Amino acid sequence: MLQNSFQPGFVVKGDYVIGGIFPLHYNQEMPDLNCTYRPTPVKCNGFDPRAFRWAQTMRLAVEEINQSTELLSNYTLGYKIFDSCAYPLTGQRAALSVLNGQSEDDAVTCRSASPLLAVIGESGSAQSIVVSRILQPFRIPMISYFSSCACLSDRRKYPTFFRVIPNDDYQVKAIAQLLVRFSWTWVGLVRGDHEYGRFAVQGLLRELQGTKVCVAYQEMIPLLYNHQRAMEIIQVMRNSLAKVVVVFSAEGEMTPFLRDYMMQNITGIQWVASEAWVTASVFTGSEYYPYLGGTIGFGIRRGYISRLSDYLQTVNPQMYPSSPLVKELWEALYGCSPSLSSASKLPPCSGQESLLEQHSAYMNTSSPRVAYNVYKAVYAIAHSLHNLLLCQPGSGPFQNNSCAQSNNIEPWQLQYYLQEVIFNIAGEEVNFDMKGDSVPYYDIINWQRGTGGNTEFVNVGLFDGTKPAGEELVIQEDRIIWCTFCPEDFWSNKDRTACIPKKVEFLAYDSLGIALTVTSVVGACLTLTVFAVFFYHRNTPIIRMNNSELSFFILFALSLCFLCSLVFIGEPTSWSCMLRHTAFSITFSLCLSCILGKTLVVLAAFTAARPGDNMMRWLGPKQQRFIIFSCTLVQVVICAAWLIDAPPFPSQNTQYERSKIILECSVGSSLAFWCVLGYIGLQACLCFVLAFLARKLPGNFNEAKFITFSMLIFCAVWLAFIPAYVSSPGNYADAVESFAILASSFGLLFCLFAPKCYIILLKPEKNTKQHLMGKEKK
Repeated sequence: MLQNSFQPGFVVKGDYVIGGIFPLHYNQEMPDLNCTYRPTPVKCNGFDPRAFRWAQTMRLAVEEINQSTELLSNYTLGYKIFDSCAYPLTGQRAALSVLNGQSEDDAVTCRSASPLLAVIGESGSAQSIVVSRILQPFRIPMISYFSSCACLSDRRKYPTFFRVIPNDDYQVKAIAQLLVRFSWTWVGLVRGDHEYGRFAVQGLLRELQGTKVCVAYQEMIPLLYNHQRAMEIIQVMRNSLAKVVVVFSAEGEMTPFLRDYMMQNITGIQWVASEAWVTASVFTGSEYYPYLGGTIGFGIRRGYISRLSDYLQTVNPQMYPSSPLVKELWEALYGCSPSLSSASKLPPCSGQESLLEQHSAYMNTSSPRVAYNVYKAVYAIAHSLHNLLLCQPGSGPFQNNSCAQSNNIEPWQLQYYLQEVIFNIAGEEVNFDMKGDSVPYYDIINWQRGTGGNTEFVNVGLFDGTKPAGEELVIQEDRIIWCTFCPEDFWSNKDRTACIPKKVEFLAYDSLGIALTVTSVVGACLTLTVFAVFFYHRNTPIIRMNNSELSFFILFALSLCFLCSLVFIGEPTSWSCMLRHTAFSITFSLCLSCILGKTLVVLAAFTAARPGDNMMRWLGPKQQRFIIFSCTLVQVVICAAWLIDAPPFPSQNTQYERSKIILECSVGSSLAFWCVLGYIGLQACLCFVLAFLARKLPGNFNEAKFITFSMLIFCAVWLAFIPAYVSSPGNYADAVESFAILASSFGLLFCLFAPKCYIILLKPEKNTKQHLMGKEKK
């Protein structure tokens, strides 16, 4: 006996009654089942307009049959339709409710003829397994419209089960052929936590044996959805090299899973969908297309039901004022409540609103698939019952050639005729094999963007399981739109419907490039101006005492340093990439070698004043030139080895920003690049140490002080450069390096030469040997 009321959604009396079980809701609140008191009724949440359409299709089919003069004339069909809430436990309660009747007082016993001859149901395989087991003791046949698990073909376990949807054995065979057809050899598998998913994956793995297709991973979505577990699956998909994912799952668990998947902004997956969700209307929203567009899968055969659209529009709150399901339909479609109940939190409406095409979850009748299966299932029962009633006594199929009694038909007698039935509907022949399976036929569905931005399910081929091996799969490849990657130099537009060229960026002659160019030219001009001033005043004491030859070398090197920053501006080429770092490193090495020579001369000049010290003999002009040449040669050798082994080259950075291509110079050898910088740093540190030691030597103009300051600035600039360079992408890295070159060059120019120019141009009275040596008379 059923221990609480579980009221049917729709009931119509008739001479022969059939049951219908549909997932009119997709969520449920279970009562406390501790068996100490009468449990409260199950509360179902989340109204599903699509499943409600399936239920209305059953009602329409029964109405058509009752009005027909050719089928079951003089007899009428009745029905009881219950809600399974898309869950096995509530599906079990629905099955018990179908058996027990509307109240607990009209329950059937195992000995009496059942008032129920057959059941149309269920949607999910897990629910159908439960319902079939409950119906077996009463030998009541059931016809499923959406349960495809291969496990249900086992006649020993499910002797009364039939279906108008193909067995999954054919679907996995079709998917295996699809994977081989498109050379998808590295795929991931995701399934639901139920028999449907388990048997489908087992079948697919069996079909893939002997092919080149390999499975990268297998993951399972929990039946009771768990966000944390879903995120673990999504992380596996993100990290895997397999970009083709085959999913055997029901719509119920796929909906929250795909929402979590979309929140991670993952794209580039080619989805292969099973029939359970490939035509689910919930995924037709425009928000799904960027992530699921191009999905391909095998869908239930599309049919045609001529009166369905008109019939659905007759269902409204005025026609069924006491139906809570019709009230929920209005709330789901319009977001308003047609009842005057104060309990509703939605705004009121009249209930006379027109059903429009945009209510596709309910009004999608142009290409019915599951609804068409429901339609076929009802007609299969009607034709079987019709054939049963045509039986002539003495030529019947039962004991002693008897027929069934029209006023006391046993469900097992109807099953015999169901097994033998053959009829045509909408141009399709319907029959069942010995396992209760129907003709294995699938439409190949491709998800494409419609004109309104929503996803459209487009037929691009078919799989006909009745054809010879190798001829079952027919695909119109020219009609398929993939969820494909754009070429490397393109990216998808905002709607992700087309590939558009990426914007190409490099350190060009824009505002930043022009500013760097002007700064570089100004720095070179200032250096040349200082060079001219020094050359004009080359015979004055301040020039002569500070080693004019080394000063001219330094100015020459500094002018090259300023100009080498120009090489970083403009589109990178093979020559410019090789010239950038080598020119910069050699010119700076030359400059620092000159400064090192000058520092040694300053240090030697003041220490050579002691008697018997002839240090200056070892630092004459020839020795100074040798120091400059040898120190610069080391850098030249490093650069030459760099260019020979792994020279810098132009590259395209497409990883920093997907909408842009950043043209940059790859250093080729990171080791060589950091060796070049390290050698420059070593020279700078050596200059700094020597200059620091000479900072307190006598004289009003101690050049060691200015060398110390210049090296401090130089080192500070390049120490700041390293983290800035590493963290800056593309053209910004070039700008950072160019800025560091200019900043350090200006630091050297001003620290080393500004004090001398000040004396030469503004304080000529101090340009004397006595003043510079600190021996000026007071």
